Amino acid sequence: MESPKTTAKADPKLVNAWKKKAGRDLTEAELLAMPESEYMNDHQLEFFRHRLIAQKDDLLSNAGETTEHLREETSIVPDPADRATIEEEHALELRTRDRERKLLKKIMQALASIDSGDYGFCDETGEPIGLPRLLARPTATLSLEAQQRRELKQKMFGD
Repeated sequence: MESPKTTAKADPKLVNAWKKKAGRDLTEAELLAMPESEYMNDHQLEFFRHRLIAQKDDLLSNAGETTEHLREETSIVPDPADRATIEEEHALELRTRDRERKLLKKIMQALASIDSGDYGFCDETGEPIGLPRLLARPTATLSLEAQQRRELKQKMFGD
């Protein structure tokens, strides 16, 4: 059975491109082309720190917009159907912001793990999480295998 790591050869032009760039300026392709021995080097940590901070800033900006939006639409609407529509839109927006609040907490934890030197390694096994998974979900704390085991346990035993 092949390992989940990429089996294709990296583009030779990209393999050493990371050495000449700041981490925040790297592309995903350049990041993935780095040798495995460079896993979670300073460039990669800077790349993910920059990505997490941008995501955090975006979430905080959205939260401010929600507050303004909810303040604007507090006028009394006489039609019950219109009022129900507005209330449903507000409820949906608040649920979305609640999910974003939880994501913000995970982002802050990921930034703290970068500072502590634990970022990119599975909380359960200590093995590398892997760049493809971190690119897809920068707040991941478990390797794909550990996450699958956890989800299977939850499905079987109901957590």
